[in-house]
Amino acid sequence: MWFHIDAAYAGSACMCPEYRHHLDGVEKADSFNMNAHKWFLTNFDCSLLWVKDRSYLVEALSTNPEFLKNKASQANSVVDFKDWQIPLGRRFRSLKLWMVLRLYGVENLQSYIRKHIQLAEHFEQLVLSDSRFEVVTPRLFSLVCFRLLPPTSEYEGGRQLNYDLMDAANSSGKIFISHTVLAGKFVLRFAVGAPLTEEQHVDAAWKLLQDEATKLSGSA
Repeated sequence: MWFHIDAAYAGSACMCPEYRHHLDGVEKADSFNMNAHKWFLTNFDCSLLWVKDRSYLVEALSTNPEFLKNKASQANSVVDFKDWQIPLGRRFRSLKLWMVLRLYGVENLQSYIRKHIQLAEHFEQLVLSDSRFEVVTPRLFSLVCFRLLPPTSEYEGGRQLNYDLMDAANSSGKIFISHTVLAGKFVLRFAVGAPLTEEQHVDAAWKLLQDEATKLSGSA
């Protein structure tokens, strides 16, 4: 069995020492992936893939027709990334990531991550301050999972109510939130990840959600 860790979003947070414990046991994985374009200030698309033993990829995906043979490849003096994937060609994505690392440096990137987590913590406290809402699962990074509590008499458990809240918020054009289902509950997801997001934007997003919740409660 192949053990893969998909750290697409949260992997970026682990560059901060205080969050690195979330990687405990990573040495047991066969592969590890994170998307630098999600939370690492890198333009779409740029993903990092590490594999413990590249021979599995090479054995499954390599191709060696006559017109691709050359001295360097035949002598195994270069890494042919064409053998790690289905297409023969690949874009120079690593250049984008190299520019981000050179431009910002480790300390600035860590500050960027920490700021977003602080803003998410602020949003979490706003949700907790309104008894109409609940935080559904503990916040770890900059993602808050929450929902508008339905009336006790509602048989759907708040699914339609929270869908309508999400639809109203997104239709406003001012914010965009997504959803998931946790333990049968339709849950809204508020993620802080844009480079220009400040506390005022989080406050404005929360006010919009409160206002729309009030409208829905009045029409229920």
